[in-house]
Amino acid sequence: MPTLSMFFGLIVEMYYAPKEHNPPHVHVRYQSNKASVNINTCELIEGNLSTRHLRFVQAWIEIHKDELLANWDLCMNGKEPFKIQPLN
Repeated sequence: MPTLSMFFGLIVEMYYAPKEHNPPHVHVRYQSNKASVNINTCELIEGNLSTRHLRFVQAWIEIHKDELLANWDLCMNGKEPFKIQPLN
């Protein structure tokens, strides 16, 4: 699973496999916590992140939504996604 970005100890990834289940989402890891976050709504789909870390991820998704959706399309077509700037 390629890493799209890393910031504040958060690692944001996206499965690089055609036919990944909808909705478009990213996978986030922080220490021992794992979560999936919807790209379109920024809602937590599953997993656990602290409120603070989830807000960082949600802000990053809002800023980079178009890039994330482009990456989703690449992944759904079996192509490698590109890196995205971290949240500063």
